[in-house]
Amino acid sequence: MAGDGAYDYRRFSLAERDRRWKAVRALMARDGIDVIVAPPNNGNSTDWQADARYLSHCGGGADASIGCVFPIGDEPTVVATSAVRWGPRVQDWVSDVRDVNRHYGRAIAERLRELKVDGKRIGICGLAGGTRTPEGTIWHGTYEEIVTAVPNSEIVNATDLLQEVRCVKSEEEIAVLQDSVDLVERAVDAEVEWAAKPGVRDYEVWAAAMYAMFSRGSELSVHFNWIADNPPGRTLTRPQQKLLKDGDVIVNELESSVIGYRAQQVRPVAVRTCDPLYVDLMEFHGEIYARLLEYMKPGITLASVMSQTEQLAQQLCPSSGPLAGGGAKFAAHGRGLGDDAPLATNEEAVKRFGGWQFPEDGVFIIKPSVHAGNGVSLLWGDTCRITPKGAVRMGHGPHGIIVAR
Repeated sequence: MAGDGAYDYRRFSLAERDRRWKAVRALMARDGIDVIVAPPNNGNSTDWQADARYLSHCGGGADASIGCVFPIGDEPTVVATSAVRWGPRVQDWVSDVRDVNRHYGRAIAERLRELKVDGKRIGICGLAGGTRTPEGTIWHGTYEEIVTAVPNSEIVNATDLLQEVRCVKSEEEIAVLQDSVDLVERAVDAEVEWAAKPGVRDYEVWAAAMYAMFSRGSELSVHFNWIADNPPGRTLTRPQQKLLKDGDVIVNELESSVIGYRAQQVRPVAVRTCDPLYVDLMEFHGEIYARLLEYMKPGITLASVMSQTEQLAQQLCPSSGPLAGGGAKFAAHGRGLGDDAPLATNEEAVKRFGGWQFPEDGVFIIKPSVHAGNGVSLLWGDTCRITPKGAVRMGHGPHGIIVAR
């Protein structure tokens, strides 16, 4: 709890702070890293500065750029524009919050000189290799300021180190993600209500879903993909202006944000009527999904889950009718302060993460797709927690396509 005079924001506890800092510093000691720099970059729905927020509890809002200097044996420093926004009335984790007037690299360099770490090993988050950022996320000017300040230091990538800690969630983190799931389900309810109305436009349904989350406390920024069509095809980055027609299928990736933690669901909605093919596809999907969750126990590799998905599809796909010749493809990624590892959405990502093992108390959006023999496909997904008995859904809505009537 924050002290008197604090703004009314939800916060993680100091015990949660201490747990994170202890875990990160243990890995820093293991890897010989004296200080970690988590630079600002609020791109991709603030995913790209998740490490800075994870370490500092500063951040929140679509345009909040903050960076963090995190030493192994000294107090961390936050660099921000308008530092009052991240001071003691907003968070109680970090006391050294510096107003840098957008000169983040210069301020980070100044702090490194104060710490006298030239010649020591420095880790930079986002130097390379994030889930969706193979080329890194640090700005060139920020990087140049750092290397100029510590010319004798070894600069190493700290992206994987932070992911190693972030991928296993504490009970506080899981509770926040559960609240995010609950907000998403209210968005689905609103989507269904509005999709049933005659003469409604695509963006009106989208706006109703967004309002359902933000009017109940979700932060910006959140990721969403959305498509309304028949067949739906690939999701797009925004809704259309079109009037929805009977039989259109809305496929979406809905997220809400609670202290930056974003659960996700993918639950297709048919507008007023539904092609029986989609009902059959979702029944096929549901059979695969239930068995897949049972299989996903701690220590299972991503490659084995992907293989299991294909095998289950071969076993369960009908040998006759419209689904004959169909199959399934696994898709998933971590949930938390953005996209945690692993990423299973394309072949390059699979090569990078194939040997990655799902940890106990990891939280992931698990959203395989299924397709019929004619190529028509559909996906469905929920945020799930990995337990010794398998993956457990955090959502409560029933599996299947929803028909808005």
